[in-house]
Amino acid sequence: MLPLANTEAMQMHLDEISCNVAAKAHGVVLMDRAGWHSTDKLKVPKNLTIILLPSRSPELNPVENIWQYLRQNWLSNRVFDDYDAIIEAGCQAWNKLIDQPETIMSIGLRDWAHKGK
Repeated sequence: MLPLANTEAMQMHLDEISCNVAAKAHGVVLMDRAGWHSTDKLKVPKNLTIILLPSRSPELNPVENIWQYLRQNWLSNRVFDDYDAIIEAGCQAWNKLIDQPETIMSIGLRDWAHKGK
């Protein structure tokens, strides 16, 4: 959980993804065209390739459905006492989700990404 969505946060995110790509493998990261995703200021690690999705097409971005799932299941209809409570709830929701890899896969699967297999 980071307090801002900006280039610095995106760089940290890409670096973390890069560290988790298996040796001799290459990762592909699908992203929308938010300014901090497409800036020339990012230093994309050599073991990653970024594919930018078309503008104004959230239906193509599986992570949009992940955020919706988190909100619907653990974060909606709540009042938080303070910023720390928001961070705590977000972390708890994320940790619950990552304990369910089959759920993540079912939410993120896109038929168009598997055509021809």
